Amino acid sequence: QGTDNKNNAIEKTPVEEAPVEDSSVPTEYKSALKKANSYAKTLHMSKQAVYDQLTSEYGEKFSAEAAQYAIDNMKADWNANALKKAKDYSEQMHMSKAGIYDQLVSENGEQFTAEEAQYAVDNVKADWNANALEKAKSYQDSMAMSPDAIRDQLTSEYGEKFTAEEADYAIQNLE
Repeated sequence: QGTDNKNNAIEKTPVEEAPVEDSSVPTEYKSALKKANSYAKTLHMSKQAVYDQLTSEYGEKFSAEAAQYAIDNMKADWNANALKKAKDYSEQMHMSKAGIYDQLVSENGEQFTAEEAQYAVDNVKADWNANALEKAKSYQDSMAMSPDAIRDQLTSEYGEKFTAEEADYAIQNLE
């Protein structure tokens, strides 16, 4: 009898360890979750951007239900993703703090929440003066703009959105 009880316990263990809901989850949902985790981990996308990519007729074409299942069950650090995007925008495009924030929250941009975007711009290690100077050099070289016009473009709410101090630093350091 001792041997039978031991065998019964061994047979029950795999059944108890397997999640009951796993067999009831459609394959499409599991695939959507796998794809969602990949987008979040490798492309550092926001929750909304992942959902949109999953459901897009030009993207993955998952059903809204499968995409929602994925969003609800994925493990992602959205603040870390926003921070990674902020770092990329600073290092590659030399954007201002306000410009990065706007890009992170834009519905036509990264679609992070306001809280995630604020976390990102508050924590990104960036030299905003250096970014302003790089933008100023770009305007001077490619568009032959005057220092005053560059300053206006750097500080414009429709332009680069640098602070006046950052723009002044850039203008003072142009060659």
